[in-house]
Amino acid sequence: MGAANILAVGDVVGNIGIEFLEKHLRSFKKLNDISFTVVNGENASGTGITPEQAERIFAAGADVITLGNHTFAREQITNYLDDCRYILRPANFAPQVAGRGFGIFETLFGDVCVINLIGRLGMDIGPDNPFFEADKILKSCPAAVTLVDFHAEATSERQAMGYYLDGRVSAVWGTHTHVQTSDAGVLPNGTGFISDAGMTGAAISILGIEAEQSVSLFLGNPKRRYTPARGPAKMECAVFTVDTESGKCCDVQSFRIM
Repeated sequence: MGAANILAVGDVVGNIGIEFLEKHLRSFKKLNDISFTVVNGENASGTGITPEQAERIFAAGADVITLGNHTFAREQITNYLDDCRYILRPANFAPQVAGRGFGIFETLFGDVCVINLIGRLGMDIGPDNPFFEADKILKSCPAAVTLVDFHAEATSERQAMGYYLDGRVSAVWGTHTHVQTSDAGVLPNGTGFISDAGMTGAAISILGIEAEQSVSLFLGNPKRRYTPARGPAKMECAVFTVDTESGKCCDVQSFRIM
């Protein structure tokens, strides 16, 4: 039995998050014998990501970048989504939009299928049903190792996706809420799961944004463009150890690097 360590990095927020990846991601991968890395980059600009930011994340050590509800917040990313097959937007977006929602990627331990999905509860964007979309993709995804980044607001919806896909994919992790959860583990039928992998960005912040700005919003003040916080940074992530023959997950560990 061969095993591979798969790294899922939580939402990268702002330039400070990208800089932290550039300084620490490769050393973390080497220390933990990581074979494949997926990074959620949809907040690299605070909201959205540019082609230049995506290239920096790839150069820092990402194999695949996943996105979410802010996918199209930066107009210049549109053509890049079509041109670069290593960056994914949610598969259950409307079919006419740019980009792709899943891909099969060659690795030293065999093919890996990565699927990006987005939830429907509290997201206000009207995507197709992510559960049915997952079923459809899995019918055309022959890779033994299949990974799912489920970008969703509700913990219950993320947990439901984990159990729905349990035994059919290698790992499911949540992104979007930027707070790492303590439920990392292997589900009954062999799928690794964590409700939220966490966030990569300013450690002293509210979800990576300046705390004062977020507090002001809850006080009822007019909303203004989010400003990523500065100061000390962190990277939150999860490592899934997967049997590359069966596709089953053997172990899940969550990490916070500061």
